[in-house]
Amino acid sequence: MDETEFWELVDAARERAEGDPEEQADLLVDRLLQLDPEMVLDFARHFEARYNRAYTWDLWGAAWVLLDGASDDAFDFFRCWLIGQGRDVYEGGVHDPDSLADLLDEFDEEFDGDGEELGYAADEAYEQLTGTVAPDLGIPPAAAEPAGAPVAFENEQALADRYPKLWERFRD
Repeated sequence: MDETEFWELVDAARERAEGDPEEQADLLVDRLLQLDPEMVLDFARHFEARYNRAYTWDLWGAAWVLLDGASDDAFDFFRCWLIGQGRDVYEGGVHDPDSLADLLDEFDEEFDGDGEELGYAADEAYEQLTGTVAPDLGIPPAAAEPAGAPVAFENEQALADRYPKLWERFRD
């Protein structure tokens, strides 16, 4: 599975789910069940690599603004959700987290930003196909600390200065 196929699967599930991340995860599992186990592992590798790449302080700060706070777990689930938004939103958000203000049509912190189930879709499909737990993917683990310079999460002025577009659109 190449990168284009990965994103096509993510996009097709999101479109059918009409933006509901839990429904998107269910639809993604259904689609992955139509593939052979090696293709499911390829999908998992693509997902994990993008999940690890999004482990940055800048993106965590953006999640903090969007979600009005983001614990470790909430940021993990946010990264899964971000992948579920498709290539353009994901790449734009990783490259420039403040650009999420322009890339997201709407954002409801009660509904959006939590893609926990998306993070388990490939594992669930693999287990259903093979009856076993997925093997190690061979992907280097994420760093112990997010990449980049730490963000002063509790300092609203620092957040407003660092993420002016996100702050204006989602917090003012």
